[in-house]
Amino acid sequence: MQKTKHRICMVSDFFYPNTGGVESHIYQLSLCLLKKEHKVIIITHAYGNRKGIRYLTNGLKVYYIPVWVVYNQCTLPTLFTTFPLVRDILLREKISIVHGHSAFSALAHEAMLHAKTMGLKTVFTDHSLFGFADASAIITNKLLQMSLSISNHVICVSHTGKENTALRANVRPDVISVIPNAVDTVIFRPDLNKLVQSTITVVVISRLVYRKGIDLLAGVIPVICSRYSNVNFLIGGDGPKRIVLEEVRERYQLQERVILLGSVKHENVRDVLIKGDIFLNASLTEAFCMAILEAACCGLQVVSTSVGGVPEVLPPNLVWLTEPTIEGLITGLEQAMHDRTCNKVVPPDTAHKMLSKMYQWNDVARRVEKVYSLIMEEPVDSLSCRLKKFWMQGYISGGFFMLLQTIEHLLFLFFSWKVPENVIDKAVDFS
Repeated sequence: MQKTKHRICMVSDFFYPNTGGVESHIYQLSLCLLKKEHKVIIITHAYGNRKGIRYLTNGLKVYYIPVWVVYNQCTLPTLFTTFPLVRDILLREKISIVHGHSAFSALAHEAMLHAKTMGLKTVFTDHSLFGFADASAIITNKLLQMSLSISNHVICVSHTGKENTALRANVRPDVISVIPNAVDTVIFRPDLNKLVQSTITVVVISRLVYRKGIDLLAGVIPVICSRYSNVNFLIGGDGPKRIVLEEVRERYQLQERVILLGSVKHENVRDVLIKGDIFLNASLTEAFCMAILEAACCGLQVVSTSVGGVPEVLPPNLVWLTEPTIEGLITGLEQAMHDRTCNKVVPPDTAHKMLSKMYQWNDVARRVEKVYSLIMEEPVDSLSCRLKKFWMQGYISGGFFMLLQTIEHLLFLFFSWKVPENVIDKAVDFS
């Protein structure tokens, strides 16, 4: 029986040249799906001079569309203004599945709504954990609830993430699949020729923002440096919390022992990791945390806060889990250094081989393929069906989204009359 070839559009505000776990996930998954002979394109917003259509490795086609970025690479939610362009792209590329990524991405949610209006299937991958109490979380969760109420399927990167998404977005657990991230073990490999040194380098590679625990890191650095004269810190990444680390470095005169590299390109992450001995992750919340997986693949000892889906990522003998406090991180680092001195750690080559078998992008792509094939068998939701699903989410918010969906449907009818599908030039497939 011939395997069905899908035509997929990945959509997110977060993609290269921006760096991060979501960007890496979309890129690696897309390449694997291309190797399986599926059609894959990506829609994201323009980054500076990077606008229009670009081709990446293996012919991966990316549409950098002109939309207004308002904060931290997130676009302004406009809904209707993106509809004509997104519709044109989806018809031009003959897309059958729209796959949105990240709850923070307004563009992903808009494209999924446009796709449902056009009768296409949608999948959403949630890469983050959210709270339930603060105002921003309440608003985000409600918007996510509306978006996912009409989505065909949801993917989470950890079981903790699945529970979180099911609760905050009111999604049935049976339509949520857990498919973890993976790592390119060909790139992230240990330096087996590295010489044993008396100094210990603690590496941190992270966005320097509050939820990554940078305030905790700022409390850990001076204590560890005062207790251990042979410990240095190598910190890669940028963000609003960088000033906190710079102040700590100046106050305690640690300029030679705390190196701030600034933003690190993904292709250079391995070169930074192999300079270190211990990787420190101080995150306050994580759905998966690809950084600790990449570090472990490079043979580093991993000390991490035990938050969110982090305990699911690495085997117990490859990670030292701590409480998300300054005292907890200090204790974890000291325990890791003690075990290192006593040679109670897994050798780098053994850790790499172990993780190479556990995490493979081809396996992730195979499981995502099954989700695509599953949703393609589902019937197309009619307008009345979508309106009913919105109404079930609450009288006020549900009624508001019913109004938006009605307007969107009227716009779809107008665009279908004004610019019929048969006048849109179809893209040439080079497979």
